[in-house]
Amino acid sequence: MPSQPEERPQPGLIDRPPQIVNIGLELFALELEAAGATVVHVDWSPPAGGDPELADLLSRLGA
Repeated sequence: MPSQPEERPQPGLIDRPPQIVNIGLELFALELEAAGATVVHVDWSPPAGGDPELADLLSRLGA
């Protein structure tokens, strides 16, 4: 009869509360904080309001 491997405790996937960097979605950051998570919120939005054509024009100005 083969011997059983020694059982060792497996480290948990998350041994401590999550620490989250939230980019752009303030409401999401607030919900995470309400759930007890540590959150750093970065107030970000896409350049030119997400308009790719305007973003391209603006990037050419900076080039």
